Amino acid sequence: MTQPPPSPPEYPEHSAPPQSQVPPPYPGQQPPTYPGQQLPPSYPGQQPPSYPGQQPPPYPGQQSPPYPGQQPPSYPGGQHPQALHHPQPPHYPQAATPPSQPAYPQAATPSIPAPALSPDDPAHPHHISTDHGRVHIRSQQRRTDSTAVGSLLLHLPNFLCSLFVVALFSAFFGDLGFLVVLAWLVSGALVFHRPTESAIARRLLRLRYPTPQERAKLEPVWHEVTARAGVEGRTYELWVEDSDGLNAVAAAGHIVGVTRFAMNHLPNGELAAVLAHELGHHVGGHAWSSLLGYWYALPGRLAWRVLRGFASIVFKVSRAFSCFGAAFVVLVLGGLALATVSTLYGLPLLVLAVPYALAAVGRRAELRADEHAAALGFAPMLAAVLHKLHQQEQYETAALTARNEGVPPRESPLSKLLSSHPDHYTRLHHLQPYLQPPA
Repeated sequence: MTQPPPSPPEYPEHSAPPQSQVPPPYPGQQPPTYPGQQLPPSYPGQQPPSYPGQQPPPYPGQQSPPYPGQQPPSYPGGQHPQALHHPQPPHYPQAATPPSQPAYPQAATPSIPAPALSPDDPAHPHHISTDHGRVHIRSQQRRTDSTAVGSLLLHLPNFLCSLFVVALFSAFFGDLGFLVVLAWLVSGALVFHRPTESAIARRLLRLRYPTPQERAKLEPVWHEVTARAGVEGRTYELWVEDSDGLNAVAAAGHIVGVTRFAMNHLPNGELAAVLAHELGHHVGGHAWSSLLGYWYALPGRLAWRVLRGFASIVFKVSRAFSCFGAAFVVLVLGGLALATVSTLYGLPLLVLAVPYALAAVGRRAELRADEHAAALGFAPMLAAVLHKLHQQEQYETAALTARNEGVPPRESPLSKLLSSHPDHYTRLHHLQPYLQPPA
């Protein structure tokens, strides 16, 4: 037989069962109260304690986000009762991102420099258009400015010395000696003789005729330059120098030479500025006057070299015998020189100062040629070419310094006076009126 389950024991009313026999609480069931148990104080308007799954109460002073259908609790005095027993949490300033995820400044994207434009690129700032319309040719193609006249006058002492040398040489021909002097005087016309100019370009200047590809590149630029100047471009011949330097030359009466480096590495605007500069030498008469003066001074120069070589040989031979022999030679040569100077009224002394005066006139001619190119609209291009020339000079100076074990080369004041070209800053200073925008 089965026995009925035992019934739970009965306890007296208001008596608490033993603790080991108290049933465990279940969710949703209020816990029983017992006599003598202290309950936590209750406050008016206090919400019951929260359990998992409910939003914890906000800290004092911190605004909690509102939820739909739920009103935030209100407390007397505006302060939560637990704030009296618990310290306030640290207050963080309001930021766009929470403190756990700090915001770092965004790194700037590095800018990639634009690639350098090639000299033949039409987008180059110094590229010019060679397409033009009607060309106006001026009636006066050449002139002789003050620098050309000054060069001829400064060559006059050299010309007289050469005439004296030619007259002494013609004495060996007797009665036909005057024909020798006359032939020498007329020989100056060979400067404008085209075959003679070609021989000078090949032998002295080391120039050559351009190839068809080089001519196709030079002729449009040269035509643009001569069109702006109103000059007949076919009057002059274009030549090329096989050199890696940036240079150009105007020689004789009709020769315009440019280096291979300038032709291949300069934009056509800068190449036009170089050609316009050389055209300024031709238009101003600088090229033919300097070459004519050099031609007529050539006999005197040759005679001076012969005399100097002969004097050095005699002086070395006299020193081999004794000091008295060397002193005797010096006295003899000095007497001859003094007699020559006194006979010619001191004119030979001017020959000593002529090179410095010619160098000063040559520097002035360079500035005139720069102004000619700038007046045709090539001032910015010419300034860029001068800057490149200055960089080339600095590179050569640095190479010489490295070759001399760190000792930079020094230029003497006399060598500066003998320079045929102005310095970089002087040329830029004279270009400033053409570089400034019109008011």
